[in-house]
Amino acid sequence: MTFTIAIDGPAAAGKGTLSRRIAEEYGFHHLDTGLTYRATAKALLDRGLPLDDEAVAADVARHLDLGGLDRSVLSAHAIGEAASKIAVMPSVRRALVEAQQGFAAREPGTVLDGRDIGTVVCPDAPVKLYVTASAEVRAKRRHDEIVAGGGVADYGTILEDIRRRDERDMGRADSPLKPADDAHLLDTSEVSIEAAFSAAKSFIDAALKR
Repeated sequence: MTFTIAIDGPAAAGKGTLSRRIAEEYGFHHLDTGLTYRATAKALLDRGLPLDDEAVAADVARHLDLGGLDRSVLSAHAIGEAASKIAVMPSVRRALVEAQQGFAAREPGTVLDGRDIGTVVCPDAPVKLYVTASAEVRAKRRHDEIVAGGGVADYGTILEDIRRRDERDMGRADSPLKPADDAHLLDTSEVSIEAAFSAAKSFIDAALKR
C-alpha cells in the first residue's frame, strides 16, 4: 500500500522546497510535476518539433521518462516559455496526468507537487497541502534567489510575471490552480519554511496514524 502526499500552490510559494524536505523526512519518492511539462517542451525543442502541434506534443509526453528530470537543466527560461504553450493542451495534460498517477503508485510513498495534484492527479491522496504566499513575497523570493546566484533581476518585472502566471494558472478551463476542498492551507508569506514543514509534518503524522 502506497501513501501519497499531494502538494499544490502557485509559483515561488515554497512548495518545491517543502515537498523535497517532506520526501526526505519520510523516505518517499518525490516528483515536481511542473518538470514533466518542461521535459516534454525540451524534448520538442531538442528535436526541432513544433510547439503548436498538440498530437506531436502529446506523443512526446506519453513517452517521457520520469526518471531523468534534471531541475538545473529544465529551469531555463526558454524551456519554461515553451512549457507554458504545451501545458494548455488537453491531450498533453491527460498524458502527463497518467504518467504522474503511475508515479504516485510507487511504494512506500510519494510526494507530488504541482498545481492540480489534490484536485485532478491524486484526488484520493490522504494528505493534501495547499502552499501559498502573497505575490509580493513570492516576487521578492524569486528576485533574491536570482541575485544570490549572481544574476541580474528586476523586482517589478518578476512581480508582473508572477501575477500573469497566477492569472493563467487559476483561470484556465482545464485543471485550474485551486486548493482541493479538503486541503490544509499553509501560507508562507510570514512564516519560515521550517514552520511550514512542522505544520505539514503534524498533518502527515496524523494521517499515517489513521
